[in-house]
Amino acid sequence: MIKTGDVGLLTGKVAVLGYGSQGHAHALNLADSGIQVQVGLRPESSSRAAAEEAGLAVGTVAEAVKDAQVVVFLVPDGDQKALYDNEVAANLADGATLLFAHGFAIHFGLIEPPAGHDVVMVAPKGPGHIVRRLYEEGFGTPALIAVAQNASGQARELALAYAAAIGSGRAGILETTFKEETESDLFGEQAVLCGGVTQLIKYGFETLVEAGYAPEVAYYECLHELKLIVDLIYEGGLERMHYSISDTAEFGSHVVGPRVVDESVKENMRVALKAIQDGDFAREWIAEMERGRPSLAEYRSELAAHQIEQVGKRLRALGHREVQGVHGVG
Repeated sequence: MIKTGDVGLLTGKVAVLGYGSQGHAHALNLADSGIQVQVGLRPESSSRAAAEEAGLAVGTVAEAVKDAQVVVFLVPDGDQKALYDNEVAANLADGATLLFAHGFAIHFGLIEPPAGHDVVMVAPKGPGHIVRRLYEEGFGTPALIAVAQNASGQARELALAYAAAIGSGRAGILETTFKEETESDLFGEQAVLCGGVTQLIKYGFETLVEAGYAPEVAYYECLHELKLIVDLIYEGGLERMHYSISDTAEFGSHVVGPRVVDESVKENMRVALKAIQDGDFAREWIAEMERGRPSLAEYRSELAAHQIEQVGKRLRALGHREVQGVHGVG
């Protein structure tokens, strides 16, 4: 784990493309570290006012990219290829570094930078608001760095400098590769953090409701209390969580958990990982983007109509205090 980086290597302008969750955090942290920053946005972007109000220089993507030492892609994966092809490639300064916070576009060949440019990744392991908040509090968010193209001979050092400038040197910087970061990140999202967790929550909710239990009770037991458990795991691992809950909950976790999430689930995970490694998932997602994302829109509509979302909206509308007061795992 590395905890250093020479911020002094960032001698020129850093063009931050995008001002969403990660974009705003990177731009503000860089500026507070004394780096010259310009945010690149489309003229009609709704984020323009927020960036300007934060005191940042804002221009079009082309304006930000011109003369930039580092060009940072912080727009969604699906938008990066068109942005690079239409607004970045023709405006890149000689020797400018291309920096990504996720390896998808490079690893799967959506963007193929020309020789003569460093291509690096700095991926903070946390959402943007956490990256910003921890920086302001004097701490930092751990980050992964990787080098895909080392034209200058200093690509690694520049990635470390950038990671330090956004505060990650305070927490720790880990070296990886574009391949490892991309494939492990996609797998974690799909099988555990997003896909796996949401499917488990929905199945648990549906099982209780179908058995005649009140939807409100099912919501609290299968969704609301999850944050309490995740916080314990985050603080001290699985052992810490088991130590903090009741003996009954701990025993049930060890005995029943493997019955519900059994070896067949692990085999399904292996299949999902192979689809990522083989590029099947990337091809499926790229084709979906090219069609205008109709399936994604349908998935969003289906989720919004699910009973757990309807019940959740109603319960959350009662107010934070009432919802926070319901618990029962301890």
